[in-house]
Amino acid sequence: MKHKVGILGGTFDPPHLAHLHMAEEAKAQLGLEKILFLPNKVPPHKQISGMASNEERVEMLQLMIEDRDSFEIDTRELMRTGKSYTYDTMRDMISEQPNTDFYFIIGGDMVEYLPKWYHIDDLVKMVTFVGVNRPLYQKEVPYDIVKINMPETAISSTEIRNDIEHAEAFLPEKVWSYIKEHQLYGKK
Repeated sequence: MKHKVGILGGTFDPPHLAHLHMAEEAKAQLGLEKILFLPNKVPPHKQISGMASNEERVEMLQLMIEDRDSFEIDTRELMRTGKSYTYDTMRDMISEQPNTDFYFIIGGDMVEYLPKWYHIDDLVKMVTFVGVNRPLYQKEVPYDIVKINMPETAISSTEIRNDIEHAEAFLPEKVWSYIKEHQLYGKK
């Protein structure tokens, strides 16, 4: 019997409650054994804010998931040089864990962008994409995507960074404390 593992990638700059809720809902609704959080180093579709280092983002993720045994962090993309593509990562993971079915969890904004992903036609054969509803994003794509619903949360890391003074409600308590302690995103 194959293992069922979810993957949630992102910059996590900072990791917030919507990331946590997406992972929890995907795990519960799809019966996944665990969720791997996969922080990106240089995602091809975004510019990194440069506001939190790789180490700080990983530390914030650790704080966010530390009480959840079935949540883990995979830092392989942070170790790569150059651009990091999901296709390369999944090819590696599948070769390392051939008895695992991977479920790649993406928000509605990324569903819309999916046709532009590197080697997408191969990637959709390698993993099951899981689309989580997100406000303002309803676009259909020509790929089979398992859809899960969760209470819509209009939170983005960009909005949090841009208005850090009012972001406490959108962050796990330990992540908020870390941001204040390390004066990230202009928080003093």
